[in-house]
Amino acid sequence: MRGVVFDGTRVEVVDDLAVREPGPGEVRVAVAAAGLCHSDLSVVDGTIPFPVPVVLGHEGAGVVEAVGAGVTHVVPGDHVALSTLANCGTCPECDRGRPTMCREAIGRPGRPFSRGNRPLYQFACNSAFAERTVVRAVQAVRIPADVPLTSAALIGCGVLTGVGAVLNRARVDRGDSVVVIGTGGIGLNVLQGARLAGALTVVAVDANPAKEAVARRFGATEFLTSTEGVRDVLPTGADHVFECVGRVELVHRAVDLLDRHGQAVLLGMPPAGAEASFVVSAMFLDKAILGCRYGSSRPQRDIPLYAELYRQGRLLLDELVTAAYPVEDFEKARADAEAGRVARAVLTF
Repeated sequence: MRGVVFDGTRVEVVDDLAVREPGPGEVRVAVAAAGLCHSDLSVVDGTIPFPVPVVLGHEGAGVVEAVGAGVTHVVPGDHVALSTLANCGTCPECDRGRPTMCREAIGRPGRPFSRGNRPLYQFACNSAFAERTVVRAVQAVRIPADVPLTSAALIGCGVLTGVGAVLNRARVDRGDSVVVIGTGGIGLNVLQGARLAGALTVVAVDANPAKEAVARRFGATEFLTSTEGVRDVLPTGADHVFECVGRVELVHRAVDLLDRHGQAVLLGMPPAGAEASFVVSAMFLDKAILGCRYGSSRPQRDIPLYAELYRQGRLLLDELVTAAYPVEDFEKARADAEAGRVARAVLTF
């Protein structure tokens, strides 16, 4: 079968990939579509260290082909969106409704794939850039069959992370002010999360002025090409600032833009080991810096919720898909994503 493999030096679309059968508590999914996320590219450029060779991809949707023993919540033929969260479901963090903090879901890459006799790693417990993948049952979340799989693919990372950061982590309230630095795939979902939460003033900041129209479509009430103009819109600062780029100077700037009791939420992925500094006294008056993993999401709850919001016309998914590419055109999709020509590129099988 086809898949996108990174060997530590180069990315290649191969056609001789194999995946094992699902074991107890696992599901095999025929992937229909997968979003090309910045995190996939960060593995390739070394920003995210990961063992190789690895099958890339972590934002996908498809159709259940087979289930292992003990799996009852999905059956063959079900449409599913895939999450990257292979949480155990039994530890104290899972029991408290915080599956993103499950230690079983962090840093334990499996190797369900092979080429010849050589095993390959699975990225983010998912590897959606393959015609078929095997995931833990908890990662396969059933969605209505009338949600297009090319759009549903984006729920599993970009939507969960961006919208979840607003609703679950920051808990933006009606009338709040929000600044979103960076309007890529994550930033656009932060914008629509702020819209869903009822934020009054939503300032999108992106150096590319061509992104204004789409930013406003997703929920921005103001658009700036530099953070320098934020204080003109919000003289006392913002209640929430989301940094979605992953540059340490923008993390510092996010802190500078906070109002009293404001919070900066860090979503961008800087290089491993990167450090950001700020003036300690700038954090007085109840300001806060919040890390956020995967939108503090509960995928089995949140994915069906977002799918239903999409069906009601309240959550934008189709508009996130700038272009779809056959998996064989991965390099073109990658070039377009790196050049900022797409909000989300989607690979199809």
